[in-house]
Amino acid sequence: MKIATFNVNGVNGRLPVLLRWLAEAEPDVVCLQELKAPDERFPRGQIEKAGYGAIWHGQKSWNGVAILARGTQPIETRRGLPGDPDDGHSRYIEAAVAGVLIGCIYLPNGNPAPGPKFAYKLRWFDRLTEYASELLSLDVPVVLAGDYNVMPTDLDVYKPERWRDDALFRPEVRSAYHALVAQGWTDALRTMHPGERIYTFWDCFRNAWGRDAGLRLDHLLLSPAIADRLRAANVDRAVRGWEKASDHAPVWIELAEPK
Repeated sequence: MKIATFNVNGVNGRLPVLLRWLAEAEPDVVCLQELKAPDERFPRGQIEKAGYGAIWHGQKSWNGVAILARGTQPIETRRGLPGDPDDGHSRYIEAAVAGVLIGCIYLPNGNPAPGPKFAYKLRWFDRLTEYASELLSLDVPVVLAGDYNVMPTDLDVYKPERWRDDALFRPEVRSAYHALVAQGWTDALRTMHPGERIYTFWDCFRNAWGRDAGLRLDHLLLSPAIADRLRAANVDRAVRGWEKASDHAPVWIELAEPK
């Protein structure tokens, strides 16, 4: 089973890139972030023609998350992260696919920090951590995949000294990520590449892609009930170099069949 996450940075504007990648990579499940489209403008028809069922949680111009499943329809289990009924951002959607509970995450950026946006980011992280604990208590296979907008360690950023005060790298955010993982989650990409500088995002400015000035922002966390099925994890970094590409590349894992 191949599960991927891909911040598309505009699902309609990047649709040719997404469809090409789906055809080439053939993932079984895909979590998309930054749809930047209201629900009625999600390209359901083209996605279905590509062989994928889909659920989505859109928002005009900003945010937006979706889960695609090859050859089947994801069974939606949650829309929106619990803990704040007044939060209108489309940043979390969850579905059951082939016996696995998939949570698709688009965590807030939080810049400028400090400030209201950074405070919102930390509150959202707290809500995610609390809900993740509930998911672990179910003792079922869970994958929390998406753009977490955090580089967990110095190994995850091309020049750590330049990012110390950024909301993606401040100690409060890294501590929140480590506290989440410490509940018992497995960071799949880092587990399979423990000492490697491996990036998932390259800015569109200052020739970041050409200089390989990247960041690791996109993560797949596995619950204990599925972590022992992890067989591979990697980044389809070549996609970042395609014409009209997103500033993120797809990240994927491969899981063995359940015993």
